[in-house]
Amino acid sequence: MATVDLVMPKMGESIMEATILKWHKKPGDAVKMDETVLEIATDKVDSEVPSTGAGILTELLFNENDVVPVGTVIARISSEAGATAAPAAAPTPAPAAAPQPVFEAGASAATTAPVATASGTTGGNRFYSPLVLNIASKEGISMSELENIPGTGAEGRVSKKDILAYVSGGRTAAAGTNQPAQPQQATTTGTSAAAMEMPATPPAAAPQAAPQAPAKPAPAPISGNVEIVEMDRMRKLIADHMVRSKATSPHVTSFTECDVTNLVKWREKNKGPFEKTYGEKITYTPIFIEALVACIRKFPMINSSIDGDRIIVKKDINIGMATALPSGNLIVPVIKNADTQNLIGITKNVNGLANAARTNKLKADDTQGGTFTLTNVGTFGSLMGTPIINQPQVAILAVGAIKKRPMVLETKDGDVIAIRHMMYLSMSYDHRIVDGSLGASFLTAVANYLENFDPNRAI
Repeated sequence: MATVDLVMPKMGESIMEATILKWHKKPGDAVKMDETVLEIATDKVDSEVPSTGAGILTELLFNENDVVPVGTVIARISSEAGATAAPAAAPTPAPAAAPQPVFEAGASAATTAPVATASGTTGGNRFYSPLVLNIASKEGISMSELENIPGTGAEGRVSKKDILAYVSGGRTAAAGTNQPAQPQQATTTGTSAAAMEMPATPPAAAPQAAPQAPAKPAPAPISGNVEIVEMDRMRKLIADHMVRSKATSPHVTSFTECDVTNLVKWREKNKGPFEKTYGEKITYTPIFIEALVACIRKFPMINSSIDGDRIIVKKDINIGMATALPSGNLIVPVIKNADTQNLIGITKNVNGLANAARTNKLKADDTQGGTFTLTNVGTFGSLMGTPIINQPQVAILAVGAIKKRPMVLETKDGDVIAIRHMMYLSMSYDHRIVDGSLGASFLTAVANYLENFDPNRAI
């Protein structure tokens, strides 16, 4: 009887895990090729996973709400129509369904044991991504040693940065010892990592147990006339990303104001003919993106990221645009290679991605690879804002509401007061590599580009 393994798909370059939201099929159900079997969620978007074979779904290896590494087998399909179907009861994941390696420091090769649970954790209290486990394997870091490394990720998870810093620091700062553990046979899932790595002959002094992750504080008592609203999954992810960004990057925000009268007049005059000619509504966002692209070419360090002590300057200019979802949450689809597109192409991409976001049809790749982010706080009436950097980028620009104000203009006949369309620009940047001079120069360049927009420009 042929069996097809359904694996957790890779939803993007940086996506290493996904959460199972809902199973659309249960054991015993017939499944067609490319038929949706389940829904999953990454930290970017929700997606449907189609079947990679036709037959009878015989086994589910994970439950809903489980976090599963990409590439892990999550279900099995018998390709024979007459195969005996598994019972339709709710699945109980087998402990060995998503094995994670246990690494023995000092051993000639990594010894693996099925210690991962359905939730994506090891025998300890924390989840380790496949990337972190791979680095630990190459560096000979045992699981008990890994448990002692402080994590800066969500819920204390060890990130790539944490484990590389630990290795480069001599592997003594976190675990307090660099003594290799003795090889041992794999034990059953559920045994603690420290117990699994005890040598056959106990040493004279019993080893200290790995420190447990600090327990979350109990909720504060609530009184009075209130309503308690639980965060949805995306709001939890947004909250986590915001906290991590502020903890990672020393934020500095610079401000300037911009006279966009010529731009406003051009759009008012051309929005009708533009839509009639190209079938697309022209908003201010494509013009803002065009301005960002032109200025990033002049100041390429704005289009970068940090990897340890290295600055990674991105040659591709991929502009993310913060977009409101019907739920009120925000998502950031990305205009890829914006520097290779004219205003028409940028407009089509902006409208297409915005519509996909509002109808929950974004693909995982639509939110990947951004190198700089634009957010329009003016959409909701704000004059200005202090945006939080979208990691791992180093800067984000916010545009405020366009308001008519009396301004002093210099003319050949002297100063005059005129009504102008004014807008505030604010940019937050990572002060580790973007100093005030670069940040202010870039922001001023964007303002100058918008102020000098040609009101007679052809569509």
